[in-house]
Amino acid sequence: VQLQASGGGSVQAGGSLKLSCATSGFRLVDYGIGWFRQAPGKEREGISHIRTGTGTYYADSVKGRFTISRDNAKRTVYLQMNSLKPEDTAVYYCAVGRPVASARLTPSMYHYWGQGTLVTVSS
Repeated sequence: VQLQASGGGSVQAGGSLKLSCATSGFRLVDYGIGWFRQAPGKEREGISHIRTGTGTYYADSVKGRFTISRDNAKRTVYLQMNSLKPEDTAVYYCAVGRPVASARLTPSMYHYWGQGTLVTVSS
């Protein structure tokens, strides 16, 4: 099982980035994918999850600004990030799992993780 996050970079506040999570070694259609982030000195935070179908979930901190999507044929999950803020600065990770409904954004519910991609938002 492998996941590889990419697409991070530096952007000014108000800008956009699109992250990609390329997967291999498992059937993407059978699993949910979560996006998480970790800022320096802070705990890892769950920000979005997409179910095996099309159901999506977001943390309040990103709701209305971020959009998660999946392309099962390309084995890839995306995170479109708009209206970025300096507080969005973090290393972003994708992970695969089958979290229970009440814990879709809980890191411990996920089994395998990508290596992370850095997003820096300047004011």
